Amino acid sequence: MEARATARYIRVTPMKARRVVDLVRGMNATEAQAVLRFAPQAASVPVGKVLDSAIANAVHNYNHNNVESLYVAEAFVDEGPTLKRFRPRAQGRAYRIRKRTSHITVVLASKEGTR
Repeated sequence: MEARATARYIRVTPMKARRVVDLVRGMNATEAQAVLRFAPQAASVPVGKVLDSAIANAVHNYNHNNVESLYVAEAFVDEGPTLKRFRPRAQGRAYRIRKRTSHITVVLASKEGTR
């Protein structure tokens, strides 16, 4: 049994989101929720929402009521499109600002032998 959730076009840089995702990879789902709730990084909010969505998908799609047996099997961040903006600089020049986006994916699986 595998439950998946994805959030696309999230306005956080992939490098910062990967730091947060690396914290919870391989953890129990409830333990990962607690870690993300108290993590100081701003990217922990969207990653926590994706994790909550994956748990809800497991409960709804597979009628999996034992949330304690779920763990984060996969969690990864892909790079989304970059928004390009310009800021004025000295002597009439323009400077490009890159606002990066992320696609966050969390996959939950149940431990073997439990249902």
